[in-house]
Amino acid sequence: MPQVTEHGGGVWSLRVPIPDNPLGHTLVHVLDTDRGPVLVDTGWDDPASWSELTGGLDALGLDVSEVHGVVITHHHPDHHGLSGKVREESGAWIAMHAADTAVVRRTRESEPGTWLDYLARKLATAGAPEDHLAPLRAARASGRMRTLPGLRSALPDREIVPGELLDLAGRRLRAIWTPGHTPGHVCLHLEEEHPSRLPGHGRLFSGDHLLPGISPHIGLYEDPDDLTETDPLGDYLDSLERIGRLGVAEVLPAHQHAFTDAAGRVRELLDHHEERLTGLLGLLATPLTPWQLAERMEWNRPWDQIPYGSRNIAVSEAEAHLRRLVKLGRAEAVQGTEPLEYVAV
Repeated sequence: MPQVTEHGGGVWSLRVPIPDNPLGHTLVHVLDTDRGPVLVDTGWDDPASWSELTGGLDALGLDVSEVHGVVITHHHPDHHGLSGKVREESGAWIAMHAADTAVVRRTRESEPGTWLDYLARKLATAGAPEDHLAPLRAARASGRMRTLPGLRSALPDREIVPGELLDLAGRRLRAIWTPGHTPGHVCLHLEEEHPSRLPGHGRLFSGDHLLPGISPHIGLYEDPDDLTETDPLGDYLDSLERIGRLGVAEVLPAHQHAFTDAAGRVRELLDHHEERLTGLLGLLATPLTPWQLAERMEWNRPWDQIPYGSRNIAVSEAEAHLRRLVKLGRAEAVQGTEPLEYVAV
């Protein structure tokens, strides 16, 4: 895939690398407006990523100082990481859904060790063994948390309001709230005729919500101060159905490549998650902790080959699936167990 791809109708995508990540890169989209270029996402905060972003803009005959605005699909660092630097160079505004802005604000205001303490407690509750918890405690003592991404992400200065058109001169870009991957994830519906006259209703900047060959990570929403039992997987499945009904001509995702037949891809993902939930019920014929469930789930490699950090993500995904099963009345907690176990009903 070339670094810069023209999608027609004043839309381009730029490949911005993600350091040491199998995804490889984020597709940052450039949208021409009557007030100047607007970016959909910005990429990871890294010198090489910044060089690729500015180089891509230069290939379009643009300077980063000309960027008028930044629209963020969600707060993750491979999407929001460079937003602050873009704003410093251009004075551009940054827009994000309020739920993800709250995550950015909470992270910025927290002591660095707060997240390690929270993660250690959460993993212990999920049944993680002591040898997995020990490195977290060591990192807490050493202060290494200060080097992790996202701790000083830029605070947005505009709110993306679901259902409303964004204030983009000469363009019709409507925000659609699609929680699941994050609580404030949004897709952006470009309500304009497809430049190649493909059948359907405009184009969709889908962020991580709808990807052509990957099912995005759906884990628990992380908030150490909120005891509300959210249902991220339920949110995601509901959001998928809403996107499937749009009938867009083409999807412009933040990873992989543009594709058509959004409704077909939505059906594949709905089927995938239903099959996975059914498979988990089989595993839960015997009571298991979330950690034990994650060990037995099917991943892209055997559990003993999954890196340390990825195991934390896997356990969060197992917990999200458990929450869904409990909400549906298909599984329940086994009272009196510690760590808490779950069983199919």
